[in-house]
Amino acid sequence: MKKLTEISYLLFAVIGASFLWSSCQKSEAPGRSSSASLTSLAAFTNNQALVIAASATDTIYAVNTCHHGDKADTIAFGALPDTIGKYLTDNYSGSTFKHAYKISTSSGTLEGYVVMITFDNNPVGLLFDANGVFVRVLEQRERGDLNGRGWHEGGCFDNRDGHHLDTIAITSLPVTITTYFSSNYPNDTLKHVLLNRDSSYVVVSADNGVFVTQFTNDGTFIKRVQVYPHVVTHTALAQTDLPANVSTYLTTTYPAYVFDAAYTVKLNGTVTAYLVFIDANTTKYLVRFDASGNFVKAITLH
Repeated sequence: MKKLTEISYLLFAVIGASFLWSSCQKSEAPGRSSSASLTSLAAFTNNQALVIAASATDTIYAVNTCHHGDKADTIAFGALPDTIGKYLTDNYSGSTFKHAYKISTSSGTLEGYVVMITFDNNPVGLLFDANGVFVRVLEQRERGDLNGRGWHEGGCFDNRDGHHLDTIAITSLPVTITTYFSSNYPNDTLKHVLLNRDSSYVVVSADNGVFVTQFTNDGTFIKRVQVYPHVVTHTALAQTDLPANVSTYLTTTYPAYVFDAAYTVKLNGTVTAYLVFIDANTTKYLVRFDASGNFVKAITLH
């Protein structure tokens, strides 16, 4: 179980105050035009890094935001391509926009955009191409972990150790949650339980389809989402048994993601889909693939 003392970085009172390059401070208000050379980061880390959140105890960076030699200009939300705004609405409903940057080469050629938001109090960094098409969720690291494996024991991202610290047994659910299911969804079969860093719960269950139900840390119902609509059978799948193209997509789109659970979905004995639950920088996603392992959609859970 995650210790609440390890998540002080989620108290983002100063997120809106400033975003820093490791070599200089950007004190301009969001949307005001300014630029910073990113080559100066090379001496600090081999990953181009941009502050995504800060607290009294540490600074969280989004890494691999651009290429060496690029420059970044702050850009207002309204100046972003419409495709980015639609993507945020569709995939991060209720999120809060914090900052955005236009990434250009040293010669001025537009390469893409970096957008920083918070979703359910979690910082999220997103990379889009020059047309505003989503590319990937940016990996986050603490300052001391910018080089090397990217995390340390007891840090914000220590669930990357492979021990699945955010997974708990179904029998460990609070009585308030199990009672809620028995009263409201008595036919649900509980499949998997994830514990968020704020001690809230994400419960995967199956009835006439696959559902994700979320609860607060005291077991109060938040919301329920159907993530697969059909009456099918669901078989747990190990990470090592995922199709190669599924694994490639996850690694490319969610760098340093943590595998939580996966299921093959079958109808009349034939595989129709793969459902993979992951954690990417403390934000949880359900990523759905078709029977051939091709990406279909991602649902942001918490």
